[in-house]
Amino acid sequence: MKTLMLGNEAVARGLYEAGCAFVSSYPGTPSTEITEAAAKYPEIYAEWAPNEKVAMESAFGASLAGRRVFCGMKHVGLNVAADPLFTIAYTGVNGGMIIGVADDAGMHSSQNEQDSRHYAKAAKLPMLEPADSAEALAFAKLAYDLSEQFDTPVILKMCTRVSHSQSLVELGERIEHVKTYAKDPGKYIMMPGNAKRRHPIVEQRLQDLAAWAETAEINRVESGKNRKIGIITSSTSYQYVKEACGDAYPVLKLGMVWPLPEKKLRDFARSVEQLIVVEELDGFLEEHCRNLGLACTGKERFSLLDELSQNKVAGQLAQTSASGPALDAAIPNRPPVMCAGCPHRGLFYTLAKNKLTVMGDIGCYTLGAVPPLGAIDTTVCMGASVSSLHGFVKAGGKSDTVAVIGDSTFMHSGVTGLINMAYNESCGTVIILDNSITGMTGHQQNPTTGFNLKGDPCTKIDLEALCKSIGIRRVRVVDPYDLEQCDQAIQEESQAKEPSVIISRRPCALLKYVKHKAPLLADPAKCVGCKACMKIACPAISIRESKAAIDSTLCTGCGVCQQLCKFDALQTGKED
Repeated sequence: MKTLMLGNEAVARGLYEAGCAFVSSYPGTPSTEITEAAAKYPEIYAEWAPNEKVAMESAFGASLAGRRVFCGMKHVGLNVAADPLFTIAYTGVNGGMIIGVADDAGMHSSQNEQDSRHYAKAAKLPMLEPADSAEALAFAKLAYDLSEQFDTPVILKMCTRVSHSQSLVELGERIEHVKTYAKDPGKYIMMPGNAKRRHPIVEQRLQDLAAWAETAEINRVESGKNRKIGIITSSTSYQYVKEACGDAYPVLKLGMVWPLPEKKLRDFARSVEQLIVVEELDGFLEEHCRNLGLACTGKERFSLLDELSQNKVAGQLAQTSASGPALDAAIPNRPPVMCAGCPHRGLFYTLAKNKLTVMGDIGCYTLGAVPPLGAIDTTVCMGASVSSLHGFVKAGGKSDTVAVIGDSTFMHSGVTGLINMAYNESCGTVIILDNSITGMTGHQQNPTTGFNLKGDPCTKIDLEALCKSIGIRRVRVVDPYDLEQCDQAIQEESQAKEPSVIISRRPCALLKYVKHKAPLLADPAKCVGCKACMKIACPAISIRESKAAIDSTLCTGCGVCQQLCKFDALQTGKED
């Protein structure tokens, strides 16, 4: 049976059909849906881990037990998991192990444009890169076979466009795979003596994989009418090439992007007059071709920045689309904003009003940096807000500096920073924005919500008790809809001569179980056009004919704007 599937859903289907039994991941766009889709198969145990390092180590343990496993993350999440990644490359696996990573060229929801192919090369691991949903399913199944055949974890690299686009896939049946565990200290205990003996095995494995890549069907040459140009490409870049050029030029389409088939690359280069490498982000394939002594162009034509497109490829190859004209319509920008009723808005307004230095973190609340709130000074990576706060204060920065971090991000990597603050007797206030969910990636559960990935009740981490248990004596909870309460708490805690924690607690306004109040009403007779209500940047509020107006389809009745209006122009609406 054939059906349309997102690339991420197709990966999950491939895991299912290949007999995967264990999935552990941390949500991160554009990878999240792989794990969410896998959780729908009852044969697969699936979980959200506190962070990517834990997910990878858990998956390795399940592989050791003899089951086929998967751990998923976005590109920056692979940084967090890099420690076990490089060592598991030495130990190898028992049951097949796939490490799913999704890159985000264009930074649609990321803080950098990291190219994960470098990890495959550095860790000496094979990496497969599908170009559509059908390949996503097939490559997932192939990855398990390669993993067990070559005794290695296999990295399956997705990207935003392949993860979140639909194409046809053909469904198959599930086949179970179970191996027995046998104790093998020399293989799995990576103390120096054993690791030294494993390193030559890793190098030989890489050579064997390169030999496999030479004849693998996933590395294929597609003929073209004009051999003046030959194109080497992979992943979504392949789709842009085909859309722009059709069968005009020969194409070497790579499904395994590490290790690379050197003979196939040389043979293809000899068959064309000019070699062009089309790839997003870094010149990874191009560099390898140059190291082989092949004359080629790549990043001279295609930028290191942003994602490619049909237009960009067509323009650089001076070739109009074989299937129709290139897209030329200008797409209007849609800047991200915090949702109407977002519980973070009132807290950030209060921080901005008090003109505090604010160390930011990764999540919906990063939007607190956007004018008119403009309340954040830095954002680096998951958990960095707390650690940066400690360093800033210890280096002589203002002690009335705060860090903001979400509940899920705090569990991911913020708690260790707070332990550091307590242990090294720092000052500064950490504000945990507890909206009862992992909001930025689409409402996934986390250790503070009381529910697991499948929605079943589970252990709920008590944030107040956790903070106190690591030595934080000053812990208080505020309602971010109450501006006066937030203001008082921030002023008091930011002046404390010891580390403190404020938990700003109110559920995300988009959660289905949250019951909102009636939309507010703007009284034009009372409004003087002072625009004080606009300081919170709520998308439900606008100015029309110099007066405040409320969009009743967006307003949640949170009442934050009412507290800013000195003229009682924003009034509580009536419940239906």
